[in-house]
Amino acid sequence: MSLKSPALLSLATLLTPMVSAAPLTFTVDGVEARGGTLYIGVQTEDQFMKWEGVAGEEIAAPTDSTYTVTFDLDAGDYSISVWHDVNNNGAFDMTESGMPAEGWAMTNASKLRGAPSFDVVKVSLDAAGQKVRETIIYP
Repeated sequence: MSLKSPALLSLATLLTPMVSAAPLTFTVDGVEARGGTLYIGVQTEDQFMKWEGVAGEEIAAPTDSTYTVTFDLDAGDYSISVWHDVNNNGAFDMTESGMPAEGWAMTNASKLRGAPSFDVVKVSLDAAGQKVRETIIYP
Protein backbone atom coordinates (compact mmCIF):
# COMPACT_ATOMS: atom_id res chain seq x y z
CA MET A 1 0.00 0.00 0.00
CA SER A 2 1.35 3.47 -0.89
CA LEU A 3 1.87 6.13 1.78
CA LYS A 4 -0.42 8.28 -0.29
CA SER A 5 -3.24 5.80 0.07
CA PRO A 6 -6.47 7.44 1.33
CA ALA A 7 -6.79 4.82 4.07
CA LEU A 8 -3.30 5.49 5.43
CA LEU A 9 -3.74 9.24 5.22
CA SER A 10 -6.98 8.99 7.16
CA LEU A 11 -5.33 6.76 9.78
CA ALA A 12 -2.36 9.13 10.05
CA THR A 13 -4.73 12.05 10.57
CA LEU A 14 -6.53 10.21 13.37
CA LEU A 15 -3.29 9.24 15.08
CA THR A 16 -1.75 12.72 14.91
CA PRO A 17 -2.17 14.41 18.27
CA MET A 18 -4.36 17.46 18.04
CA VAL A 19 -2.68 20.66 19.19
CA SER A 20 -5.20 23.02 20.64
CA ALA A 21 -4.63 26.70 21.04
CA ALA A 22 -4.70 28.27 24.46
CA PRO A 23 -5.72 31.86 25.15
CA LEU A 24 -2.99 34.30 26.11
CA THR A 25 -4.77 37.41 27.36
CA PHE A 26 -2.62 40.49 27.83
CA THR A 27 -3.73 43.74 29.45
CA VAL A 28 -1.64 46.91 29.36
CA ASP A 29 -2.54 49.70 31.78
CA GLY A 30 -1.52 53.34 31.72
CA VAL A 31 -1.53 53.95 27.97
CA GLU A 32 -1.47 57.68 27.26
CA ALA A 33 -2.95 59.58 24.32
CA ARG A 34 0.33 60.70 22.79
CA GLY A 35 -0.55 59.94 19.15
CA GLY A 36 1.40 57.44 17.10
CA THR A 37 0.81 53.69 17.21
CA LEU A 38 0.76 51.23 20.09
CA TYR A 39 2.30 47.86 19.19
CA ILE A 40 1.72 44.71 21.24
CA GLY A 41 3.85 41.75 20.20
CA VAL A 42 4.23 38.13 21.25
CA GLN A 43 7.49 36.36 20.47
CA THR A 44 9.17 33.01 20.93
CA GLU A 45 12.73 32.82 22.24
CA ASP A 46 14.12 32.69 18.68
CA GLN A 47 12.18 35.85 17.78
CA PHE A 48 12.92 37.75 20.99
CA MET A 49 13.86 41.42 20.44
CA LYS A 50 13.54 41.08 16.65
CA TRP A 51 10.82 42.33 14.29
CA GLU A 52 9.00 39.03 13.72
CA GLY A 53 6.60 37.45 16.18
CA VAL A 54 3.90 34.80 16.48
CA ALA A 55 1.12 37.28 17.21
CA GLY A 56 0.55 40.98 17.53
CA GLU A 57 -1.82 43.89 17.57
CA GLU A 58 -1.48 47.48 16.34
CA ILE A 59 -3.60 50.24 17.85
CA ALA A 60 -3.51 53.53 15.92
CA ALA A 61 -3.76 56.76 17.91
CA PRO A 62 -4.41 55.11 21.29
CA THR A 63 -6.33 57.07 23.91
CA ASP A 64 -5.71 57.33 27.65
CA SER A 65 -6.85 53.84 28.41
CA THR A 66 -6.26 50.22 29.29
CA TYR A 67 -6.08 47.80 26.38
CA THR A 68 -6.70 44.05 26.49
CA VAL A 69 -5.93 41.65 23.65
CA THR A 70 -6.20 37.87 23.46
CA PHE A 71 -4.15 35.62 21.22
CA ASP A 72 -4.75 31.88 20.69
CA LEU A 73 -1.34 30.21 20.78
CA ASP A 74 0.20 26.79 21.22
CA ALA A 75 1.50 25.96 24.68
CA GLY A 76 5.04 27.18 25.23
CA ASP A 77 7.16 30.08 26.42
CA TYR A 78 6.61 33.57 25.01
CA SER A 79 7.61 37.14 25.66
CA ILE A 80 5.05 39.92 25.42
CA SER A 81 6.17 43.45 24.72
CA VAL A 82 4.52 46.80 24.15
CA TRP A 83 5.97 49.78 22.32
CA HIS A 84 4.26 53.13 21.89
CA ASP A 85 5.77 54.63 18.75
CA VAL A 86 4.61 58.14 19.65
CA ASN A 87 6.24 59.82 16.63
CA ASN A 88 5.27 57.02 14.17
CA ASN A 89 8.80 56.79 12.77
CA GLY A 90 8.88 52.97 12.87
CA ALA A 91 11.87 52.91 15.22
CA PHE A 92 12.09 52.35 18.96
CA ASP A 93 13.78 55.59 19.92
CA MET A 94 16.44 55.66 22.64
CA THR A 95 17.95 58.58 24.53
CA GLU A 96 21.64 59.45 24.25
CA SER A 97 22.20 57.58 27.52
CA GLY A 98 20.68 54.41 26.03
CA MET A 99 17.34 54.52 27.82
CA PRO A 100 13.96 54.17 26.04
CA ALA A 101 12.63 57.49 24.75
CA GLU A 102 9.14 56.09 24.07
CA GLY A 103 6.56 54.20 26.10
CA TRP A 104 7.20 50.50 26.59
CA ALA A 105 6.15 47.52 28.66
CA MET A 106 7.31 43.93 28.88
CA THR A 107 6.28 40.96 30.97
CA ASN A 108 8.11 40.96 34.29
CA ALA A 109 9.60 44.40 33.54
CA SER A 110 9.86 45.05 37.29
CA LYS A 111 12.48 42.26 37.48
CA LEU A 112 14.74 43.86 34.87
CA ARG A 113 18.05 45.29 36.06
CA GLY A 114 19.49 45.92 32.62
CA ALA A 115 18.80 44.85 29.06
CA PRO A 116 15.91 42.34 28.90
CA SER A 117 16.60 38.64 28.51
CA PHE A 118 14.06 36.08 27.38
CA ASP A 119 14.44 34.02 30.56
CA VAL A 120 13.47 36.99 32.73
CA VAL A 121 10.51 38.24 30.68
CA LYS A 122 9.01 34.98 29.41
CA VAL A 123 5.52 33.77 30.17
CA SER A 124 4.75 30.05 30.17
CA LEU A 125 1.49 29.20 28.44
CA ASP A 126 -0.17 25.85 29.07
CA ALA A 127 -3.41 24.42 27.70
CA ALA A 128 -5.45 26.30 30.32
CA GLY A 129 -4.24 29.66 29.05
CA GLN A 130 -2.71 32.61 30.84
CA LYS A 131 -3.67 36.16 31.79
CA VAL A 132 -0.93 38.77 32.06
CA ARG A 133 -1.19 42.44 33.10
CA GLU A 134 1.53 45.07 32.86
CA THR A 135 1.74 48.86 33.04
CA ILE A 136 3.36 50.86 30.26
CA ILE A 137 6.38 52.94 31.26
CA TYR A 138 6.82 56.39 29.71
CA PRO A 139 10.07 58.33 30.05
